[in-house]
Amino acid sequence: MTVPGIDHAGLVAWMGRNVPDAGEPLSVSLISGGRSNLTYVVEARDRRLVLRRPPLGHVLPTAHDMRREFRVISALAPTPVPVPCPVAFCADEDVIGAPFYLMEHVPGVAVRTREELGEHTPEQARRLSERLAEVLAAIHAVDYREVGLAGFGRPEGYLARQLDRWGQQWERSKTAESPDYDRLAGRLRERLPAESAGTLVHGDYRLDNTLIRLGELEIAAVVDWEMSTLGDPLADLGLTLTYWHDAGDDERAGIPVAGDVTVAPGFMNAAEFASHYIKASGREISDLGFYVAFGNFKLAVIVEGIHARFRQGKTVGEGFDRIGSAVPTLIARAHRMLDQH
Repeated sequence: MTVPGIDHAGLVAWMGRNVPDAGEPLSVSLISGGRSNLTYVVEARDRRLVLRRPPLGHVLPTAHDMRREFRVISALAPTPVPVPCPVAFCADEDVIGAPFYLMEHVPGVAVRTREELGEHTPEQARRLSERLAEVLAAIHAVDYREVGLAGFGRPEGYLARQLDRWGQQWERSKTAESPDYDRLAGRLRERLPAESAGTLVHGDYRLDNTLIRLGELEIAAVVDWEMSTLGDPLADLGLTLTYWHDAGDDERAGIPVAGDVTVAPGFMNAAEFASHYIKASGREISDLGFYVAFGNFKLAVIVEGIHARFRQGKTVGEGFDRIGSAVPTLIARAHRMLDQH
């Protein structure tokens, strides 16, 4: 059995020692749609599990940290935030070729398009978008000290460090020079707001980083915690709004991330989503424009990294050939947001 990114014999031996109650892993298959960390379904004799490992090649320092991701879902398992149940972590790169972890399989679908959403009413779609805001508020309401995440990050100075971090990753990943990017980084630094009180942040919160039970359109689990840390919760909100596709936004339609599910009848628009988050969280927001611009900046760097891996032939899956063109669009949208707010 040959699966990209998996040494099957190594996994069989390791699971026999560390997850004996699962039984022998009979098959491993890649879950399509992953643009960063790779996700697989492991069909074991007695349990169905999910395996997460870093991408193939071009792994940037501090990115794709499996131990952090496993730690945060372990901490959140007893909280109101829905997450998959953690099973086991492996730091030994010799087992399958990279660090990885196993978690319980959660029945549900990562929905990116209107077609994937299936049959539903506008009322169900609206409720799903409300739940997405409410779950984000629940993440930010977790007492991170109480659940054992006090050392998970440094909330103070989060935004300035994020600018530095993503700026460094841009320099490592960029496939071309971009004066517009350089100007954007400078504008964001000049406009850094006073930060909100620190919370746990997901770091990449959007609908297709949740698993949805389609029949009832309920969020079964929040996944893809690879960029989670402690920081400014409004950065999460700004990035979610960056991903949001409002009906009639043709420019946004040309950015091949997160799909078009939010234009389905019944979904709240971006402004309504932000208002519902404010209501659910009780937070006051004074400079949402900055946070959305920052979200576009961050997503531009992420997409440039994916584009770099594609050019190296190191991506697994389809749909990467057009992704590089989204980078200048995201940078332009960030500038417009700063101009308008």
